[in-house]
This record gives sequence, structure tokens and C-alpha cells, in this order.
Amino acid sequence: MDAPPKAIVGPSTFVDDRLGAGTFLKRNLRKIFPDHWSFLLGEIALYSFVILLLTGTFLTFWFKPSMGEVTYTGTYAPLYGVKMSEAYQSALHISFDVRGGLLIRQIHHWAALLFVGGMMAHALRIFFTGAYRKPREINWLIGIILLTLALLEGLTGYSLPDDLLSGAGLRITEGVMLSIPVIGTYLAFFLFGGEYPGHDVISRFYTIHILLIPGILLALITAHMIIMWVQKHTQMAGKGRTEHNVVGAPFYPAFMAKSGAFFLFTFAVIALLGTFAQINPIWLFGPYNPANISAASQPDWYMGFLEGALRIMPSWEINLFDHTIPLSVLIPALVPLGLVMTGMALYPFIEQWVTGDRSEHHIAERPRNNPHRTAIGISAITFYGILWLLGANDVISANFKIDLYTTTWIGRFAIFIGPAIAYFIAYRMCIGLQRKDAEVLSHGVESGVIKRMPNGQYIEVHTPAAEDIAEHIRGKQEIPVLTGAPDGEGIPPKSARTALGRLRTRMSEAYGTDRVPLGNGHAHDEEHEEEHAAVGAGDRKQLH
Repeated sequence: MDAPPKAIVGPSTFVDDRLGAGTFLKRNLRKIFPDHWSFLLGEIALYSFVILLLTGTFLTFWFKPSMGEVTYTGTYAPLYGVKMSEAYQSALHISFDVRGGLLIRQIHHWAALLFVGGMMAHALRIFFTGAYRKPREINWLIGIILLTLALLEGLTGYSLPDDLLSGAGLRITEGVMLSIPVIGTYLAFFLFGGEYPGHDVISRFYTIHILLIPGILLALITAHMIIMWVQKHTQMAGKGRTEHNVVGAPFYPAFMAKSGAFFLFTFAVIALLGTFAQINPIWLFGPYNPANISAASQPDWYMGFLEGALRIMPSWEINLFDHTIPLSVLIPALVPLGLVMTGMALYPFIEQWVTGDRSEHHIAERPRNNPHRTAIGISAITFYGILWLLGANDVISANFKIDLYTTTWIGRFAIFIGPAIAYFIAYRMCIGLQRKDAEVLSHGVESGVIKRMPNGQYIEVHTPAAEDIAEHIRGKQEIPVLTGAPDGEGIPPKSARTALGRLRTRMSEAYGTDRVPLGNGHAHDEEHEEEHAAVGAGDRKQLH
């Protein structure tokens, strides 16, 4: 084998002698990572963030974050001679006069939508598989902070062009700030630099959007990746996979090649969307005027649930000590987002408290195998989805010819009834899927071969499940359960003697009790299944 060129050997030896990079790279490039398609959801968010940084840097060269008034003299004829802010004029300049500017603007916007969408999908994957459990609680909390910051980053970026649509969103933001008791007025005056709309909000949002939040995001993403590198992904249950090993491919070349290809694929999809799918045509909306608002105004999709909460909330307010607290704004602005984010942050610790499980977990659970957790997650998605849908209640009313107030009242009931129904359905589906898994292990899978019994009965021959499928099913983990006094008699443990301890015990038994142990599918009676097994065995002998 030929020796490496001196041009490579020399610098490599220089760096290795001083930094020990050779040993570090040798150790880490061969690091084994588990592999599963769902792991790519987090990579979508990561690659979208990289694209956002690159395109955002391009846009900063021409964007002017100023609310100073100018008269437009650019190439877009319908707005020629119209007075507008410098921010809006520079956004039009990027769109129509900078070579490739509109394409980069659209790629940036699509990447922002995909960034938030990828983070949400990644968070759902983590939640439903229980990948937030020890030792990954810290990384889960970092992820929630990242998602919150991504929403704020989207809000600030959405407002920068100073067009009519983004100005309407800013007006709502100001109203939310003013609804906060005591400090709301001060916050609004600080952000806007005086009475709305002020002269400083665009420049301040610009600083927040390109410097403050991206810097924090970059630091947290780096920490998130380092922790993930040390702990690795949880791996799916399967043959040879345990809590104490990692089955997968090395980072180099397998994982690196796959990730590189997936980055290019992600970029290609976003570039195609930016090229062929128009988004945020600010020239159609016109410059912002506080006296105007366009019909059917909608924020970007990730803010739709807050819009829906505002639209269905009754016009409640409290007058206390000569101060008015507008609950119709304060509750929609803080409660839905607070419930979802706080619930996500506390859930790993609540689950640990309920189950008493403090062991490490490196095998991901199938959602069906923890039915209560899955049902809670589906309820939260339903809660979010109903609010998101009702953010367009005016569009729904107009297109389906339904009275607007009827739509609003349906939403007010659905926001409570919908999650409860979703919980029940999701829980029953998980139990049903568990029973199907138990049936597959006990009685095999349908072979498509129909046999006629001596008594004239027709049955379908079952064959044993493939080994990888069977091992995947057998990877079902038992959810720990805290118990009180055995069989309700005797002295309960010390932790279960208080009212809180008894509540914890009941919650643990309800949350963790295995309703469908493997090998008990409850699908057929035992005698009938023995006939299936016997016929299947005889059929296989004849085939051989």
C-alpha cells in the first residue's frame, strides 16, 4: 500500500503532536450509533438551522432594519411612489432587484417553517418512545428550550419586513404585552420605543433575530449534540439489543455518508419549495398601516394555535384596584403555550415519581407499550390541533358557509371534549395493538393458506413470526409499579402511608399495570388455537 502524500502527513503529524487529534479522531470516528428512520426527524431540524444561518447571512447584506419613512422608487410598479418604511423598501429591493434575492428569501422562510416542524416532530418521537428518561432528562429540557426559542425567533423574523401582514402580528404581540398585569405597559414601551408602533421595534427585533436568539440557539444546539454524542440515541428493541450495548453502524463512514446525503436531500427539498412554491408575497400585502388589516390574515403555521386561542376565548376581564386585567388576551397568550411547554418539561420527572423508576433506559419503547403516555401525548396534539384549526375560524366560516359564532362555540366545547375523546381512543388502540402483538407471538401470523378441517370448518394456517419481528415485540419493557399493602392487607410501605403516598400508589398502578402480557392475545380460545398450530405444522411438513 502506498504511503500517504507528504502534503498530508506533515500537517497531520504537526496537529497530532500538539493536540492529540489522531487519537481523538480514531476513537470518535469509529463510534457506533444505532440506526432508525425516526432519528432523521431531528436531523431535519438541524440541517434546516444550518440553511437558515447561511441564507440569513445573505439577507443581512441588503436588509435595512429601520422604520424611517421613505418613498418607494424601485422596480415594482404597483407600489411606485408609495410611502413606506426603509425595512419594507429593503425587503422589496431584495425580492426584485438583488440577483437571487427572492429565491434566498423564500428558501429562508421555508427553512424556518421546516426548522420548527422538524423540532416538533423530533420532540414527539422522543416523547412517544420514552427517550427522555434517565439519563437523557437534561437533553430533553434543552430541546424544550430550543423549541421555545425557535418560536420566538420565528415571531421576530416574521415581523421584520414591516408589511401589512407582519404588522398585524405585531399589533397582536403588543396587545398580549399590554395584558400582562403591572409590567405589561413597561414591556410594550420598551420594545416599541414609545406608543405603538413607535420607531424602534424593527431595529430591536432585528438585533434579537440575527444576534441574540441565534447565538443562544447555536450554543444550546452544540450542547444538545455533545450530550447526544456521549449518550447516543436510544435504540429500538430487536435481536441482540439490550440496555447495555449499542447495535448499529460506525460514525465514519456509514453514519457520516448517510447524514451528508440527507443534508443534501433536505436542502434540495427546501430549494425546490423556494423555487416553485410562493410564500409570504409581501409586495401583495403592501406597507404596514395601523389603520388597515387584510382579510383572512393568518400567522405562520406554528403560531396558529395562539391565534386560535385568542379567537375562541370569551371576552372576559377583571377590574381590580383600578386596573383592568383582560383575561380574553392574557389567558390565550400564556395558558395554552404554558400548559404544553410546562407539561413537556415536567413529564419525565412526574413519570419517574409515579413509577418510582430511576434506572437508565437505552431501549426506546414502542408507543403502544405505554398506553397512558401515548394517550396523553395524543390528547396534547388534539388540544394543539383544535386551537390551530380555529386560528382560521373566519376562513372556515366563509368557505363552509357556517356562522362565525357557531364555529367559535363549537371550538369552545371541542377544546375540552376533543382531548378527552382522543385520550380514550388512543388508549384503546394501544391495548388493541398490544393484543395483536401477543397474538403474533402466541399463534403466529396469517399465512394466506386456508385449510378445511375434517368437520368441515375452514381455518387459516398460521406461521411463526419472522425472528426480527418477534424480537422487536419481545422488547416490550415492563413499566414499574409502586405497590401498597399486598392484597390490601398488612402494613403498607412507609412511602404509601400518607395521603400523597396513597395517591401516588394508585396512580402508579393505573399507569404501569400491564393489561396485555405477551403470550395472551385474547383473540381466540385455546382449543381453537391449538388446532391452528397443529394444522400449520402439518402443512409445513407437507410443503417440505
